[in-house]
Amino acid sequence: MGTMIDFPEHDLTAYRADPTGEPRGAVVVIQEIWGLADHIKDVTDRVAAQGYVAVAPDLLGHVGLTPEIGARIFELMFSASEEDRLAAQPQMREATTPARQPEFAAWAVPALRAVVDALVDEPGVDGRVGVVGFCFGGTYTFALAAADERVRAAVPFYGSFPESADPASIACPVLAFYGEEDHGITDGVPELESRMEQGGVDFSARVYHGVGHAFFNDTSPSKYNAEVAADAWDRTLAFFDEHLTR
Repeated sequence: MGTMIDFPEHDLTAYRADPTGEPRGAVVVIQEIWGLADHIKDVTDRVAAQGYVAVAPDLLGHVGLTPEIGARIFELMFSASEEDRLAAQPQMREATTPARQPEFAAWAVPALRAVVDALVDEPGVDGRVGVVGFCFGGTYTFALAAADERVRAAVPFYGSFPESADPASIACPVLAFYGEEDHGITDGVPELESRMEQGGVDFSARVYHGVGHAFFNDTSPSKYNAEVAADAWDRTLAFFDEHLTR
């Protein structure tokens, strides 16, 4: 359904899916730590099917974390074999360390803004741009919303708030989803809610009971929860409908 596009000035490629008919706006879809995986392309196609121009930038490809590498590590991490799971740990560290450096964030946020640049004036988009992201992409959903006041709606799934970002610089409403058992991230939600309130941000956090991290990823049977994922998806679409199409 989609095609790959280039942002050569930022050494960035992206997967783009277009709706049939006049767009209702545009949505940037930001990947998990596994790279531009088929799951993220599928989510991008699903967003386009709702009437939005949808673009998933391959941020991790910039540091060599290709979908193929991500898929190999993903398979090891969730293998039935303990030996495979142990082997995955150093590979995971090696593949993701470049993306955890300050230099990466200094590149990634302007690269994401370039995606907004390309979308915001397209016919039918007319400035109506939102963002949704998962895990690593949830963090960068916050980062883009904080860095670009043109973003009109942001939906981070189980992402940590970036250390370098200021909640007060977020100009759009934010709907964030978390799994109760994802303690490393979810335990920080009350403090984040307080910071968002102090910053004057329209912030809603929904914590789902009985699920952990990555509950939306339907390619991960051990993490995925169909009922919770469906509810979060319905709420995501309603949120975009409210803030991008009216």
